[in-house]
Amino acid sequence: MTALDAGAPLGAAQPDGAGLRKRSIAIRGHRTSVSLEDAFWRQLNAIARARAQSLSGLVASIDAGRGRSNLSSAIRIFVLGSKAQ
Repeated sequence: MTALDAGAPLGAAQPDGAGLRKRSIAIRGHRTSVSLEDAFWRQLNAIARARAQSLSGLVASIDAGRGRSNLSSAIRIFVLGSKAQ
């Protein structure tokens, strides 16, 4: 039985950083919700800081290049690719 099956809050009984967090973010003036694990939110914020860019600006650039893929998936792929560099 998973934490979701048991009615536990997201992130309960999961490894550190594995809990999904839904956050609202503005992309080119439009608000949208994005669900990512804590570790991805932390890394995405670190990348934005390192680039002297706002989180919204960074997500907007990821959104612009994602094609038809899901935004959350595109962000995860971006973060994983950024960590490899």
